[in-house]
Amino acid sequence: MKKATLCYIRRARADENGPAGYEYLMLYRDRKKDDPNEGKWIGVGGKFEPGETPDECMLREVREETGIVLTDYHFCGVIHFISDTWEDEDMYLYRAEIEADSAEMGADSAETGAAETLPAAECSEGELRWIPGEQIMDLPMWEGDRLFLKPLIEGQEKISMTLHYEGDKLISAE
Repeated sequence: MKKATLCYIRRARADENGPAGYEYLMLYRDRKKDDPNEGKWIGVGGKFEPGETPDECMLREVREETGIVLTDYHFCGVIHFISDTWEDEDMYLYRAEIEADSAEMGADSAETGAAETLPAAECSEGELRWIPGEQIMDLPMWEGDRLFLKPLIEGQEKISMTLHYEGDKLISAE
């Protein structure tokens, strides 16, 4: 069974056309060969290296993929992925918050309203982009990710579930 981490990093944003809210750093997976996440948006993270704790893995993966050094984060729980196609996985879920000016990152474009790509780090696994919280559920992603992202975005402290997939189709969630 594979073990990995996944971190959803958020920062406060002020919207000139409405109330302030959060935007989340999302990764569009489009650069790795044979990637089960290809064509989907996910948080930042990856596989454990030998001897790593979940916290160490998450901090390393965030730094490698984004250039961000996290100092404030919260462990939310474990999501168990069971699949008939891919290796089963225990994914350690985290949420982190950073200040809008704590890293040299893109901000919302005033003209388009779309989040800009991060200029501070080039990610070998895909495109990093800040996405307004209210738009995240509209992104192409795993069906099961929507089930843990909703409570994560709403600030739920503990999240644990088992997701069963046949191919790309979610067949049950416990």
